[in-house]
Amino acid sequence: MVDISDDDLLAELGVAPEAKKQSARTPREERIIAGFEDIVRFRAEHNRVPQHGEERDIFERLYAVRLDRLRAQEDCRVLLQDFDRFGLLAAPPAVGNDEEMDDDALLAELGVESVGDVDLTELTHVKPRAAIRAAEEVANRTPCEDFEAFKPLFARIKDDLDKAARETRRFGEDADVKQGEFFILGGQMAFVAALGDEFKTDYGRLDRRLRVVFDNGTESDLLLRSFQRALYKDDAGRRITDPSAGPLFGGTAEGEDLESGTIYVLRSKSDHPEVVAHRNLIHKVGVTGGTVEARIAQAALDSTYLLADVEIVATYKLFNINRNRLENVLHRVLSPARLDLTIQDRFGNPVRPKEWYLVPLHVIDEVVARVKDGTITGYEYDPAEARLEAIEQP
Repeated sequence: MVDISDDDLLAELGVAPEAKKQSARTPREERIIAGFEDIVRFRAEHNRVPQHGEERDIFERLYAVRLDRLRAQEDCRVLLQDFDRFGLLAAPPAVGNDEEMDDDALLAELGVESVGDVDLTELTHVKPRAAIRAAEEVANRTPCEDFEAFKPLFARIKDDLDKAARETRRFGEDADVKQGEFFILGGQMAFVAALGDEFKTDYGRLDRRLRVVFDNGTESDLLLRSFQRALYKDDAGRRITDPSAGPLFGGTAEGEDLESGTIYVLRSKSDHPEVVAHRNLIHKVGVTGGTVEARIAQAALDSTYLLADVEIVATYKLFNINRNRLENVLHRVLSPARLDLTIQDRFGNPVRPKEWYLVPLHVIDEVVARVKDGTITGYEYDPAEARLEAIEQP
């Protein structure tokens, strides 16, 4: 049998072999494209560009810094224009340094230490800057030399708590911290003895130093933002209220009132037949500690909001009140009018959204008014009469 080469065999079959094309891109360009494709995948999966911030996932922060660098370099923008299906490079660069940075340099900029040639997907030997700083702040507590002057203050606060003259309340994400206030952090009572001068950080944020004295006889020179963050992340972190905490609920802040959040009422723009038929009566009622606009920013992608945009119908400011308890009260009163509706989420799974009620807006106004005067516990909603009814006492 006569041997025949692969080329001759292809020729017999009428197939012309093609020479393998050599890539015209340099290794650097290939690396830049691969790094940008990670960012594009993030945008496709999360429907937003990667963001900076210590509370973000380490990979998101890495992508955010990388995107800033790519935006700042014209040659990178030209190279990646065919891959930029979301227009990610169109925004102005947030970082003005044109120096190319590899992933190790980016990690260093993020305050993350990596060991050797560790794969970025394995974070075994990676320590975030926030954890390092928190450990340093705990380690930097020093004995309070004039603690005897503070001992009577802590004793009085403990006595007030025992007598229920003061309360402890969950610390809010953006809650203010003032001189003379008491908190519970890490199981210890903390007193803000002094506030330093305000200054701007490298990121343009306002911050200041605090002198914080703890009831175990130590003190610490903390940054305000670090103290707030520690209180917020501590599940047992609490603010200790003043003996006179002000009104339970109000439309405006008075004196030293602590703003605790907002009741919001939303109306859906969904095209679901049942929603369309009763649009002016179907409302979502909830409570948030942030802005309502931020809460509903992704409404069209969230089954909680019926996978549709919403409009804000009404808002009511809260002061000195436990948001979770208030929300439970609102939902208890309105529960007889809860909307029984099932929709499919983005993956085709059936979902029954909560916090939507078939109730007129004037009834919600009355509910809020009765929360304000403290009488709401004696009422429930009657769907048949479309009004609040006093609960009959046994």
